[in-house]
Amino acid sequence: MNSPILVVIIGCEVGFWVMVFGGLCLRYLLHLRTLSTMVLAAVPVLDVLLLAAVALDIHQGSAVEMVHRLAGVYLGVTVAFGHSAISWVDGWFAHRFADGPPPPRGPRRGQAAFRREVRAFGQWMCAAAISGITVVGLAQTVADPEQASALYGVFPTLGVITVLWLLTGPVWALFDIGERRPRTTSDPA
Repeated sequence: MNSPILVVIIGCEVGFWVMVFGGLCLRYLLHLRTLSTMVLAAVPVLDVLLLAAVALDIHQGSAVEMVHRLAGVYLGVTVAFGHSAISWVDGWFAHRFADGPPPPRGPRRGQAAFRREVRAFGQWMCAAAISGITVVGLAQTVADPEQASALYGVFPTLGVITVLWLLTGPVWALFDIGERRPRTTSDPA
């Protein structure tokens, strides 16, 4: 793997967290709410940069490798889960630095846990759809037929992740939906 795209993906991930924590520092430590909102609103620019870098790399004739397919998955995940990740960090940051309430813990069992797992699976389905659309878009616009065929190799990976997520998320929570009773020890006497 000799592709600069891996460096771009890592740079986008580092940039994401730098922008998130920078924006939250502006909000809670320096009390610059408007500037904070502008910084956080600019986070999707990183996704555009990643997409442009992948398109340029493919257009220049680079052989499509796993890292190109990973970029599509990464893009889908950041778009689908980015807002909820920022909201979670915002709640933690507000608690830690602005005397806000502690972030609520997610339910571990019961109907609420099942709903949370279904919601997360729905987010994954959005991420997979965005990944698929990105790959098809790259294949149809900048890739030659050989590159397009290699890009389509992401679909089995998305399928495996989707099945695993379904089984370990909503299906698991469905079978664990009942409230557990505390264990009691019986006295054999």
